[in-house]
Amino acid sequence: MPVSSLSVFFPAYNEEKNIEDTVKKAVNVIKELKLDKWEIIIVNDGSKDKTGEVADNLSQNISNVRVVHQLNGGYGMAVRGGFYNSKYDWIVYTDSDGQFDFSEINKFLELTDQADAIWGYRIKRQDPLFRLLNAQGWKLALWIFFGLSLQDVDCGFKMIKKEIIDKIPKLESTRGGMVNAELAIKAKKYGFKIAQVGVNHYPRIHGKPTGANIRVIIQSFIDLFKLWLKLR
Repeated sequence: MPVSSLSVFFPAYNEEKNIEDTVKKAVNVIKELKLDKWEIIIVNDGSKDKTGEVADNLSQNISNVRVVHQLNGGYGMAVRGGFYNSKYDWIVYTDSDGQFDFSEINKFLELTDQADAIWGYRIKRQDPLFRLLNAQGWKLALWIFFGLSLQDVDCGFKMIKKEIIDKIPKLESTRGGMVNAELAIKAKKYGFKIAQVGVNHYPRIHGKPTGANIRVIIQSFIDLFKLWLKLR
């Protein structure tokens, strides 16, 4: 296996009922991989519940787990916090709500000798119709403005080389709808190869999603246009 060291991070906002189970499942999977070095980072994005407390408890009891506490800045800020605190050669991030099966990381590992980044796409997305329709519009906009043809740019399960984060211009997006697109656009612009792999997506058991705010969606499209003007 071409991967010997791995950073995994979970963006978390008000996930007190999900984060412990999600992290422990990931720890069990990673231990089976027999890596030389690994870490799990919980990025607590200013949660108002006990997410930070649960995360700190996990880090005290599992040596490879650490926590980054930051002021609430949105999903994009949490993702940025994860990327810029990761220290190993490959970085994986996935959502902390348990909607993905972390054991599917093996699908990503199989492609690391073929690409610099592996983008997951949800085989059957378990989201409301409004979010599904928005995703299609977002996908079309990315193709029109940037020629980007990823099946599911916002899928919360990705694996990338740390080299990408080190070489592309700093990520600037704070909104969840934009940070994944910005990463893909800049990675492509700098010549990195992106592969795609299908992953299962499960219904959320606890808590509520925070990415369907109409104002956030509209602003994300505006931000996309601004990025196009900046990079063209």
